[in-house]
Amino acid sequence: MTDGKKEVSVAIVGLGQVGSTFLDKLATKEGSGVNIVAAAELNSSAPGVESAKSKGIEVHEGTKELVAMGDSVDIIFDLTGNPEAKRNLRSELARSGNQHTVIAPEVVAFLIWDLMGESKEFPGGHTSKGY
Repeated sequence: MTDGKKEVSVAIVGLGQVGSTFLDKLATKEGSGVNIVAAAELNSSAPGVESAKSKGIEVHEGTKELVAMGDSVDIIFDLTGNPEAKRNLRSELARSGNQHTVIAPEVVAFLIWDLMGESKEFPGGHTSKGY
């Protein structure tokens, strides 16, 4: 906790165009209640991998490592756009018995983007104002 505020620990799955843009924007909020603790991306040359590493964020090849972090991750943002990846992530969480961590889909990332005051288009074709 910082200054009486709850610090929310997040992980991001998918560091392609959408995930990397979201990571960079969310990283500007670190220290004000947001802590990006890890990310996962299968493609080591995805746009956000180097950006995450340069910010000191651990990048894993899969989601099992994120799930294994247990209660130290409050929210996992699934920004893969892949329904199978989301199913696998849900299964991993269920198998682990982790009932603390929640999975936030892309639509929640769009909402947060909008609340951060971004008026430009969110990557992936969604506009942040009235998508």
